[in-house]
Amino acid sequence: MNGLLADLPVLLLSLKVALVAVILDLPPALLLARLLARRRFPGRALLDTFLALPLVLPPVATGLILLLLISPQGAPGRILAASTGLELVFTWPGAALAAGVVAFPLMLRSVIQALEAVDPRLGQVARTLGAGRMKAFWLVHLPLALPGVTGGVLLAFARALGEFGATMVVAGSIPGRTRTLPLALYHRFQLGDDTGALRLALLSAVLAFAVLGLGRLAERRLRARMEA
Repeated sequence: MNGLLADLPVLLLSLKVALVAVILDLPPALLLARLLARRRFPGRALLDTFLALPLVLPPVATGLILLLLISPQGAPGRILAASTGLELVFTWPGAALAAGVVAFPLMLRSVIQALEAVDPRLGQVARTLGAGRMKAFWLVHLPLALPGVTGGVLLAFARALGEFGATMVVAGSIPGRTRTLPLALYHRFQLGDDTGALRLALLSAVLAFAVLGLGRLAERRLRARMEA
């Protein structure tokens, strides 16, 4: 019991990082999925491949590329620091950004598949009634694709919750600040604390099972509600 209480700050930090990662991912995932699901344009395959890269690159490589971009030595990092005073390296928002980048392709792919499954004629009907493209998307396509979008969000949340390599490179493993559940597990393992490492591994498995199970349940209920 004492061990679980000691691990509570790590758990809460991990949940916060995963939640912020999903919030960062959702708007671009919706907009890019709308573009990729229905449009055919030059360079579409190249864009689709580029967006899927974090899914196949080693997470450490993804983290290194991100670190070069957002560090004070990188142009985006300098602009961000100069305009907002915000520095992401070795902070929990940086960990959330890294987790979000790694989880993004999973959410994007799920949203694309959900939008592709919606009958395009429904959007055309909405447009004949005076709705613009964006209004038809928000009022017709997105509500009908909501079960798949929900599944994608929870899948990305689970992936962000378990992210290790990219967050290690970008945010480090600072106790109480950036040490998420996977990083704490690795730290315990390095120290030879097998009991503590096993406890965190079991906690990670329970969380992943709960999130994925919740995703399946929510998806089924939304589909049943739409079909009723």
